[in-house]
Amino acid sequence: MPTLRVALAQINPCVGDIAGNAALVIDRCRAANSLGAHLVVFPEMVVTGYPIEDLALRESFQRAAAGAVESIATDLAAAGLGDLTVVIGTLGVSRAGKPFNQAAVVRDGDVIARYNKHHLPNYGVFDERRIFAAGEDRCVVEVRGTRVGLVICEDIWQDGGPVAQMDDADIQLLAVLNGSPFEEGKGHVRTELAQRRAREVNAPVAYVNLWGGQDDLVFDGHSFIVGADGTELAAAPGFTDALMVWDVPEDFDTPQPSHIAERASDDEQVYWACVTGLRDYVLKNGFSSVVLGMSGGIDSALTAAMAADAIGGANVVGVSMPSAHSSDHSRDDAADLAKRIGADYRVEPIAQMVDAFQAQLALDGVAEENLQARVRGVIVMAISNREGHLAIAPGNKSELATGYATIYDAGSIGGFAPLKDVDKSRVWELARWRNAYAESRGEVPPIPVSSIDKPPSAELRPGQTDQDSLPPYELLDEVLDAYVEHAEGREELLARGFDAEVVDTVLRLVDRAEWKRRQYPLGAKVTALAFGRDRRLPITNRWSENT
Repeated sequence: MPTLRVALAQINPCVGDIAGNAALVIDRCRAANSLGAHLVVFPEMVVTGYPIEDLALRESFQRAAAGAVESIATDLAAAGLGDLTVVIGTLGVSRAGKPFNQAAVVRDGDVIARYNKHHLPNYGVFDERRIFAAGEDRCVVEVRGTRVGLVICEDIWQDGGPVAQMDDADIQLLAVLNGSPFEEGKGHVRTELAQRRAREVNAPVAYVNLWGGQDDLVFDGHSFIVGADGTELAAAPGFTDALMVWDVPEDFDTPQPSHIAERASDDEQVYWACVTGLRDYVLKNGFSSVVLGMSGGIDSALTAAMAADAIGGANVVGVSMPSAHSSDHSRDDAADLAKRIGADYRVEPIAQMVDAFQAQLALDGVAEENLQARVRGVIVMAISNREGHLAIAPGNKSELATGYATIYDAGSIGGFAPLKDVDKSRVWELARWRNAYAESRGEVPPIPVSSIDKPPSAELRPGQTDQDSLPPYELLDEVLDAYVEHAEGREELLARGFDAEVVDTVLRLVDRAEWKRRQYPLGAKVTALAFGRDRRLPITNRWSENT
């Protein structure tokens, strides 16, 4: 029997579902105990879900969280699991009423230790200094003669922080509770950081992370363990439940076997991050089905495929809304897509509705084009209201950045936008990856090849394509990445060699579209900088890079 067997419980809690989250904790503790674990470590804020934002300030919520921790301790003891040491992330409160992001350690029916997160992130999507007080003390607990140090997420990102306080604590394991959102390319950064901390404390690091969607954030899991020398010893898959069991060695100098899950490609991770964000937004908000416009284009095709992967094709309602300018191939591609994913497919022609508006308003030009798009939005929302489906928007990040979308149309209305943080070039890449993934499994590719290959068009006038109004997407996305995600100005873009006319056009479009972005649905964050909490600019704003 090992001296200490630790289990990392990677689970998907829901913000505010304190009773349900506590039940998940108990269930995973039972499973860990059956595998011979002595110590079970859960992610950051697992009792309350994460992030809880201003719920942390409500006394009723604070009392419920405290009660859940006490109940978990007593319920484990009553179930004969009192000897199990369990570390759970929760909301703590000081005697003065200050909320803490806390780790509670329970054993023998009681809370035997508490640790309050020291470093409170206050950048990007994080706003923890607004609601939490910072902890000051270190926490080391002994489990079966093994000294285990505890820290929470951001604490390991800060040099000289609480990890440094472990220097003289002679710990034999550092357990890190995390609520670290997904971001493409971030995985190796976490691992390298943990490896550095392991060498600093000369002890293995056990890193356990949340997984699942919470509003616009997606947590990917990918929990792991690195040895005292920094060698990666075990890693859980992403975007799924995992209970990873590992024996702490008595001799750190003895090489340890590695158990590493196969690494997913960037395309695969981004795809499943979008699916996870959509699925959890649908289910955690009490929906069981979605509705969207199916135009036959690549954006709606990829969005529909993601929805089918998230909640099942039978729970996806796809609506084709042809106008006088809709091509036969668009209608055929929409029908083909619906058949491939098993969606509930409907056709709602918009010509008569557009004619009724035109008889009253006599619009022309862009106003007439926008009318067609908004009629489609009305149809999608009407079906949503009538039948209780969540309306989802298929718009992408490139369109959102430039304002190349009609506000209140079928591409921008609804409760969630799976591709909100995916630029147009990446949309094509993800569609090709998803089809290749299906083929590798002997399945029918969900997305018609013609939807991938044809030039993108809103089909609001004869012969229209996106490139009538925008630079080629490959070029556009490169400029957008530099301007939006890396905050490069006009001078920097010109110095890179971008054409001045292209730069001026893109910057003007982005700057003028902030008001549209504020009204856009939530969508899964998958890049380093997503529109929303990551990028906060005033709508009324006379500053321009072009001046």
